[in-house]
Amino acid sequence: MATRHHYDNNNCDIGVFSKLTNAYCLVSATTSSTNFFTGFESKLKGVIPIVMTSIDSTGTIGSLCVGNKNGLLLSHTVTDQELQHIRDSLPDQVVVQRIEEPLCALGNAIACNDYVALVHPRLEKDTEEIITDVLGVEVYRQTIANNELVGSYCALSNKGGLVHPDTNVEEMDELANLLQVPLVAGTVNRGSKVISAGLIVNDWTAFCGSDTTAIELSVVNSIFKLNESQPDFVVSEMRKPLIDTYV
Repeated sequence: MATRHHYDNNNCDIGVFSKLTNAYCLVSATTSSTNFFTGFESKLKGVIPIVMTSIDSTGTIGSLCVGNKNGLLLSHTVTDQELQHIRDSLPDQVVVQRIEEPLCALGNAIACNDYVALVHPRLEKDTEEIITDVLGVEVYRQTIANNELVGSYCALSNKGGLVHPDTNVEEMDELANLLQVPLVAGTVNRGSKVISAGLIVNDWTAFCGSDTTAIELSVVNSIFKLNESQPDFVVSEMRKPLIDTYV
């Protein structure tokens, strides 16, 4: 089920300050409110690690990284200390890498699940290759509703995707064929088109900005199939490589 949440001072752009995947959750360490962290803890504790961190000494970590269960790519602005802290905190099978990409707001320029990534059309070729290697995904240069910041205007899981409300039917069909998941056009936070700022999601849960309406929440639960999802299968999949290592 999707849960409403907010950052300090009722800021509803929770996706700017957090990153959620099937293997880990990153949460801004610069907030003065413990409620932001505990809101994630209530759903994720004991299932995946929740890591408090900053990137480039800022709390806007969701905008400065992109990741999935296989890996995490960080803006070149991340400090050595922050990079080491994140590496030490995530499961061993998650590859963490700093990336020298001019479009340093990776979360705005790239959207991905565990199998496919949509990227800004002008992303560096070297960056595309790193995304393929580290995240283990197929990469497609795309726009969404004529917007190049594909990471800002959609949210993806392995079960579905929510995209900019102005995405037309033909474009939706093309994106759905690339991603191999059902898509729906919609909004979060009472009509916001910047989907990833107000929504983070994995294969069994989602967090939406606290302004998200009941209808918007219902769409999120439906397209990501959250009413029928449990984290158990994800945990078992994560444990397999660890068990194999020690057997």
